[in-house]
Amino acid sequence: MISKIATVAFQGINTQEVIVEVQMSSGLPAFNIVGLADKAVAESRERVRASFHHLGLSFPPRRITVNLAPADLQKEGSHYDLPVALGLMAFMGVLDRVELENYTALGELGLDGTLAPVVGVLPAALNAASHNRCLICPEQCGKEAAWAGNLTILAAPNLLSLINHFKGTQILTPPEPSLVKPPLNKEKLDMRDIKGQAIAKRALEIAAAGGHNILLVGPPGAGKSMLAQRLPGLLPPLEPAEALEVTMIHSLAGLLPEDGLITQRPFRDPHHSSSLVSLVGGGARTKPGEISLAHHGVLFLDELPEFARSTLESLRQPLETGKIVVARANNHVMYPARIQLVAAMNPCRCGYFGDLERQCPRAPRCAGDYQSKISGPLMDRFDLVLTVNEVKVNELMNQSGGEASAVVAERVAEARLRQKQRYNNEIMLPLNSVLDGEKLHEIAKPDHEGQQLLTAALEKMRLSARSYHRVLRVARTITDLEGAEGVGKVHIAEALSYRHVPVG
Repeated sequence: MISKIATVAFQGINTQEVIVEVQMSSGLPAFNIVGLADKAVAESRERVRASFHHLGLSFPPRRITVNLAPADLQKEGSHYDLPVALGLMAFMGVLDRVELENYTALGELGLDGTLAPVVGVLPAALNAASHNRCLICPEQCGKEAAWAGNLTILAAPNLLSLINHFKGTQILTPPEPSLVKPPLNKEKLDMRDIKGQAIAKRALEIAAAGGHNILLVGPPGAGKSMLAQRLPGLLPPLEPAEALEVTMIHSLAGLLPEDGLITQRPFRDPHHSSSLVSLVGGGARTKPGEISLAHHGVLFLDELPEFARSTLESLRQPLETGKIVVARANNHVMYPARIQLVAAMNPCRCGYFGDLERQCPRAPRCAGDYQSKISGPLMDRFDLVLTVNEVKVNELMNQSGGEASAVVAERVAEARLRQKQRYNNEIMLPLNSVLDGEKLHEIAKPDHEGQQLLTAALEKMRLSARSYHRVLRVARTITDLEGAEGVGKVHIAEALSYRHVPVG
């Protein structure tokens, strides 16, 4: 006889069902786990043994074999502790063997039988629901699992409560879904705090409305970081499907402190000393990186030229495809990475190029050398590139603030609604920033005067084909913000004004 219970193995945000098979036979006492188990899975033998001893269960002095099927799939993580323990108890007759076959289980065991939270509970719950199974998970992960929908969930604090539940002497309360609260300081970040910078604010509004990538170039203290930090306040909440995807990614990374559903668009701002792996993902467990953690949100790279060249170049492919593939010798994992990139940089290393009183003696060569750290192909990925000048004294002393973020967010929401209605599920993401091919020329085709201006600008500014398409996308977003039907000369002119030409 063999007892069986299901669990999952993680492959990016996807899961594959794993069946934990337990068999006891005569022979010398032994406890073996087979099926390409890593170190954490192999060590579950001792955690299971200790938890049984704590509960007063006599560990059988027999030859125990635990198989994790399919055997050719790599098994990683401590979440296999719980299904192994439940499979053993089913074989020992503590739990009903047939009843357990209707469950998917995951959780880490403490030496005293407590269940510790593990990553990836939401993807595991979705997998269980797709196979018409119930879910057993640690109590702290129950609120996260509840978002999987119509699914029976046993969220237990320890093994003893699980045993009592199956015996009918205790009832585990079904967990209620919860939402992850936004950061406390998010509401304090308002566009009214930024003095002056009317052009930069307008560009930020356009970027928010169309999901465009934007690069801000300016001297220290001009307000580049302040502008970037206020972009999430202009963006609409996540759609239900988007929220589920974002929550699954953060669950796999172990970044759901309140075990709820994320409804606000993520904002990630890694330090410029971040490694390639921390940005794109990978490592021993192939975890998602900052690019994937910013999925459906904003990735802010401050001091852009200070990032390692190889790290920056790794952004080029996911910015176009909306996904990142982490390839290893024994594993290929795909994570979604549909991000809005916001970057900021100084015009040169000293930061004051163009200011005759403060720029260094090496100008203009210092600016050319500094900006050349950003490759042409990466620069081409930005839809809007503009100079952010220093704030004038009279603007800085002006106490009257500009428009509040809530006012701008309303216009952004209206523009995004127009895009959603226009595309009507024809493209993967209903935003102008992903328009391409015939659809782009159909939706963003300028009128005669606009086409003449664009043709002249292409020749004079020597824009690439990718930049040409990005100008059309930005012009279409400007049109949507105005509520106009067609792209005209004035829209093309404004879109071209956001094509800052770097020095050197």
